[in-house]
Amino acid sequence: MPKTFTVTQLQQINTYIVTWLKNYATNAKVNGFVVGISGGIDSALTSTLCAQTGLTTWCVEMPIHQVESHVNRANEHIDQLKKRFPNVKNTRVDVTPIFESFKTEVPHTANEPLLHLTFANTRARLRMTTLYYIAGIEGCLVAGTGNKVEDFGVGFFTKYGDGGVDISPIADLLKSEVRQLAAYLDVPKSILDAKPTDGLFGDDRSDEDQLGATYDELEWAMQALENNVTSSQFTERELKVFEIFKRLNVNNQHKMQPIPVCLVPKSMKEI
Repeated sequence: MPKTFTVTQLQQINTYIVTWLKNYATNAKVNGFVVGISGGIDSALTSTLCAQTGLTTWCVEMPIHQVESHVNRANEHIDQLKKRFPNVKNTRVDVTPIFESFKTEVPHTANEPLLHLTFANTRARLRMTTLYYIAGIEGCLVAGTGNKVEDFGVGFFTKYGDGGVDISPIADLLKSEVRQLAAYLDVPKSILDAKPTDGLFGDDRSDEDQLGATYDELEWAMQALENNVTSSQFTERELKVFEIFKRLNVNNQHKMQPIPVCLVPKSMKEI
């Protein structure tokens, strides 16, 4: 079972992250932060943390054939955040025409699952480009919205898409911890109750549908691996989840590790 924080712990964690964000931005001599708002809990929490710094926080909505419920939740959160924090600004960039134009110019493949996955990753990368454009003209940092299970457990993000960021304020928080901190900070209930989804396929499929396990289950598997728990102690479902976690963790190491550099021996360069 995920651990439950006390109110004091939540207050301390919140203050720590907000202070870290403000100090980092101050040292980098930037004006604030840019956050992509999806209608999900991770981006809602990240933008709320950034807003508390008092620095300009841009909430950017970037629909690409987006499901209406996602758009509604994103707008609800942005409206609430702007009422609470005068330093919050927002903009909407409809990336759909760019995405559709891109699709007409690139080669396709008869492998439809691979094509759909590649286009889903393309959506994430177009959004990253949009965020960095806004960050560039506003003198801000792009704040990442990935949590610990996604970023360092199963690698459930797009390389150079939602993984392309300047700072990651919640990447040391498990999903259960994100939920608790988000509730503590009064993130809208519609977002707290919504099934996690990446929104990259133009439908309402959840993260669980794609991963084959819930975040609570994946947290358990992540901690079981860290604690060297043996599979002989697992139930049938736990064994299946553990295998899912290990497979994704191994397959997605290329996202989690630094870019491999071919180091040519100095002796080969000597004259």
